[in-house]
Amino acid sequence: MQMSDSQHIPASKEKVWAALNDPLILKQCIPGCEALDMSSPTEMTATVVFRVGPVKATFGGKVTLSDLDPPNSYRISGEGSGGVAGFAKGGATVRLESEGPDVTVLHYDVDAQIGGKLAQLGSRLIDSTAKKLAGQFFASFGEVVGGTVPAA
Repeated sequence: MQMSDSQHIPASKEKVWAALNDPLILKQCIPGCEALDMSSPTEMTATVVFRVGPVKATFGGKVTLSDLDPPNSYRISGEGSGGVAGFAKGGATVRLESEGPDVTVLHYDVDAQIGGKLAQLGSRLIDSTAKKLAGQFFASFGEVVGGTVPAA
């Protein structure tokens, strides 16, 4: 599955970059995230619970940041296991572009693979769920970083 989009965030590029590297903000914005911990400046561990159709799964996994070009871009990759539900792995290239002093455009290109029970649900359901989750994340991230919702 592949997906690309962009989101306008009412904040400076430096503020958006800092938020993209802040586990407390990311945990608040990732749908179903129960835990997100930095194990190093470029590695995080996460526990996320979500439902795809009839399958509800708790995924535990590792996330790695690479190709860092602060405050412009990075590559985020991860893989996780949901037990009998299956596995997920993939990544995203995230690029920030200033649009004036107080607006940043966050561009992302995502590629992901799933296996196990989840893969049997069909690509249409998987794709629509992935787009919905990405939309929820970026809407929440924009609200938190843009200041319309207080950060935790």
